Amino acid sequence: MDVRGKTVLVVGLARSGIAAARLLHKKGANVIINEQRKESEVSSAAEELKEDIDCEFYLGQDPDGVLDRVDQIVLSPGVPTDARFLIKAADMGIEVISEVELAYRYCKAPIVAVTGTNGKTTTTAWIGEILKASGTATHVAGNIGIPFTGKVEEIDAADQVVVEISSFQLETIVQFRPRVSLILNISEDHLDRHKTMDQYIAAKCRIFQNQGRGDYLVLNGDDPVLSSIQPQNEVRVFYFSRTQTLSEGAWVENGRIYMNIGAGAVPVCEISQVGIPGTHNLENALAAVLAAGLSGVEPHTIARVLREFPGVAHRIEKVDTINDITFYNDSKGTNPDSSIRAIQAIPGPIVLIAGGYDKKGSFSEFINAFGSKVKELVLLGETAEIIAQTAKEKGFAKIHMTRSIEEAVEKAYELSSPGYQVLLSPACASWDMFRDFEERGDRFKAAVKALRRQAW
Repeated sequence: MDVRGKTVLVVGLARSGIAAARLLHKKGANVIINEQRKESEVSSAAEELKEDIDCEFYLGQDPDGVLDRVDQIVLSPGVPTDARFLIKAADMGIEVISEVELAYRYCKAPIVAVTGTNGKTTTTAWIGEILKASGTATHVAGNIGIPFTGKVEEIDAADQVVVEISSFQLETIVQFRPRVSLILNISEDHLDRHKTMDQYIAAKCRIFQNQGRGDYLVLNGDDPVLSSIQPQNEVRVFYFSRTQTLSEGAWVENGRIYMNIGAGAVPVCEISQVGIPGTHNLENALAAVLAAGLSGVEPHTIARVLREFPGVAHRIEKVDTINDITFYNDSKGTNPDSSIRAIQAIPGPIVLIAGGYDKKGSFSEFINAFGSKVKELVLLGETAEIIAQTAKEKGFAKIHMTRSIEEAVEKAYELSSPGYQVLLSPACASWDMFRDFEERGDRFKAAVKALRRQAW
């Protein structure tokens, strides 16, 4: 891809937009950066970028006024693809691609790409650690918090790349073709953006649209949506399952993980040796086993990393224990299904902190998952009233409304007794109150740290 002398519009001044702008400038493009937020809201990011590269800013408005000067648009994932200016750009014949697609066009190495509703970050990090342990130079990037365009210049042909890909990023891929793609699971999420489940599923399935002979697609055989998918290309499909014995793929049998990628079934390790808890993490482990095996890693290396991997920040992350009350940060629980998995993974009794940005999903199954484990529900954010109403309709009445994460932590501690777990698992995105789920999780951890100081 040659962008020298071309004018490229980068839409969005968050991490991926900044990284894309830097890469495009380095490759010789004339870069225009658009951000609908006002200049006062993005001044620090804009000033930092101005110091590094020669670029033009078009802030606080849609970029309609510059489209006649633009050869290509690179879209940040937070920008909806049905925006009016993008429809106009399509009519003008301007190519619109994602930041991931831009990185792919400059990437020399084979790619393992991970998507799904839940478990993406854990599985992406896990695969990355296994590949590193095999002795291969490995780069982990994408929706995990490290823009792919920010890493691509470091990547050599002999390296391996593992990228976490969201449905938003997949909407605007064109040529993106991973060597191994994974869809971990699909449940209701992001309906505020995708409108229907069919459109959400279609976005996820774009991950394998360009794959073909010599490529691999890894699917969850226990997921009713994924087990019925029939790719219309020559990609080879492997399944993983924790409930069925398979002839190929990765599965659990007699308490042990097995893998068969075409050379016969081989044992990997006992499921009791998997280093992070929860049935959802067993599924993530099976997916990682398959991806690593298909990338040429030996079973003994895979087993070692399965045992040693500590998990990732903000995903059922143990923060502290204060007066025999343990605090868990699951800020990565950005949808009801993810938070259900967190509730199932840790022992009760639980005081649950939830609520956040409204993605227009249902909280019915989330409340059903409380069972006898969740004793108290502490709510905050845009969805607090919606979740509270759903809980009351289902007969759960121990509900407490708060206005900040700090107040929520203090209230949860006040409601807890020795032996309780305080779990932040919002079942919602963070954008109503925080920049992202990392900021939300960090604020939670800081509030717990402040609580410890008070407890002294």
